[in-house]
Amino acid sequence: MKRSGSADLPLHYGYVPKWLAERMARLGLAITESIITEYSKHEMLRRLSDPFWFQSFGAVMGMDWHSSGITTSVLGALKRAINPHSKDLGIFICGGKGKFSKEAPKELLSVADQTGLDGNDLVRCSKLSAKVDNTAIQDGFQLYTHNFIVSDTGEWTVIQQGMRTGDKTARRYHWHSENIKSFVEEPHTAICGINQGEILNLTAKEASATRTGMMVLTQEKPEVTLHEFQQLVLPAHHDVRSENVDLKRLGTILWLAHDNHPENFEELLLLQGVGPRTLQSLTLVSEVIHGTPSRFRDPARFAFAHGGKDGHPFPVPIKVYDETISILQTAVYKSKLGETEKQQAIKALTQIAQRVEKDFIPKNNFEALMEKERNDSWKYDGRTVFGRSRPPELSSRAKPHKSSKGVQLRLF
Repeated sequence: MKRSGSADLPLHYGYVPKWLAERMARLGLAITESIITEYSKHEMLRRLSDPFWFQSFGAVMGMDWHSSGITTSVLGALKRAINPHSKDLGIFICGGKGKFSKEAPKELLSVADQTGLDGNDLVRCSKLSAKVDNTAIQDGFQLYTHNFIVSDTGEWTVIQQGMRTGDKTARRYHWHSENIKSFVEEPHTAICGINQGEILNLTAKEASATRTGMMVLTQEKPEVTLHEFQQLVLPAHHDVRSENVDLKRLGTILWLAHDNHPENFEELLLLQGVGPRTLQSLTLVSEVIHGTPSRFRDPARFAFAHGGKDGHPFPVPIKVYDETISILQTAVYKSKLGETEKQQAIKALTQIAQRVEKDFIPKNNFEALMEKERNDSWKYDGRTVFGRSRPPELSSRAKPHKSSKGVQLRLF
């Protein structure tokens, strides 16, 4: 068994407003359908097991780009949206936050009844992953959420999160069943922890290899395995700063969206009529669907698709969000009918951006970009948990913004 990574996040409290939760479910389903259609169920599970991709996924859905709330909110939205379509999609999301985490075994047995999988084995894996992260690894984080995502072929991903109230941080753990040979040959790649000796006594006969693997883990020197482990550590500050973003990649997206029109690119003819601000969001969504693992090292960049519910980097642009969902849903629907042109046009967005990126030289006008997004927020029905955006006052602060193609958008 292999844990594929972890993420350390500032612990956030609060709620997701209904207007965002409903849209997160719709966008999450459309992205999931796109990934499964274009790649596979396996690829969706692999991506969910990547802490960097998962954080980027949450950011592109309008959640606070660095908060612990991404875990529970994104998985809650996905569970609501995906499970009614599990038979067609071939994946099931079980468990949840708090009391719902305890429902995972019952839900997994129900999945087994529907698919013919070994329900007892799935339950054992679910419980074991929670035991390891909550007990065998003494890192000070107490689990409060546990999600087990399983395909109808038996492949699974676990995403669970613990909190440490002393310094108000949360740690998210990701597991993936992909490379299981045995629990001895493939112990999960550890997080540093104190050697606790024989912590867990799993008496089940079939768990003998598990006991051995866990002993190897607790006795292993952290420096031997830590380099293999993906760990995302996000800062405590709420605002998005230039050092949190790959400006070359963000600048390329702004160039594509605002300084060129789709008709300039043969690949994008089917996206004619899409406004520049929606094209900006759609390009970032395209990267979440089609990007390679190395492109998710700066999750904050994906907040420039649909902002954040706390107003960082800017309020959630509802009109843009809805148009992005509509375009993506239409592309998914048409692809099911054998018409893949729109899916390919969306895929081309990230391909073009990556081609241009090689020779792209950004200029750091990051603050001007942020100011324009905030000043224009009211045009797109921008919202936060604090309310709707309003037009800026006619002041010297707002006057420099001449047009959507003005210098304030140029990061190059």
